[in-house]
This record gives sequence, structure tokens and C-alpha cells, in this order.
Amino acid sequence: MKNWKASQAAYHTANKSFKDDLTDEDIVYSEDIVEDVLRHFVEYVDEWIYPAKSYVVGICYAKWLERDFGEDFYEVLDDPDLLFGNDPYFVPYSEDEQVYEAILRELDFNEDLGMVPDIHEYYREEMFFGS
Repeated sequence: MKNWKASQAAYHTANKSFKDDLTDEDIVYSEDIVEDVLRHFVEYVDEWIYPAKSYVVGICYAKWLERDFGEDFYEVLDDPDLLFGNDPYFVPYSEDEQVYEAILRELDFNEDLGMVPDIHEYYREEMFFGS
């Protein structure tokens, strides 16, 4: 098992409550996926917009796994368990290549903007659990 997957599994086994638990949250559904995803990368969006949020988190995780663990960006983005199976809106890359490519063509990935810092905090907790 890859180190990041082992850490992710340990994190989810040890923790029973999560910052991004949507049980008591109002979720907004939008079909403007590309636009909504790009918006999450440049501004702080104070609502849970799905499925866009899932694309954002998947892309962020794939970028950081590539950087931190030497993983192939597209391979991990295509992993249905990238988000540990906890996100029912996550779509692997191969199941929506056109949308992902439309996003990636326009994306200027900046770790300091939009929702990215919050996502990075959660990523660090999950991927470096116990380190």
C-alpha cells in the first residue's frame, strides 16, 4: 500500500468527525461545473456547491500527491478512492475527461487563493497523519 493511502486510511480510522461533514449543511447543486470549479480556486466560496467542490478537492489532492509523493497527477485523479470514498460527488478523471480538461486549461493553480488553503490544511492532516 502506498504511504499516502496508508496515512489516509489511518486518519479515517482514527477520526470519527470531520471538518467537511455535510450532514447539517445546505448543499447547492450546480450544473456550471467548470465555472464553479474555477471560482473556488480564486475566491472564498461560502457555500457547499456540488459537484464542483468535489472536482476542486480532487484536483488539489492530485497536484499535492504529485508534488509530495511523486505520484502521477492523472493516475491519482483517476483513482475512485482518491478521496477515500467519502465524497459521493467525486468523479474520476476517466469518467469526465472533457470537464477536467476544460478546467485544467483555464486553471492557474495558486495555493494561496480561494478555497485552496482550507483544502490544503485538510490534505496535510489526512496525508501526513501520525507524522
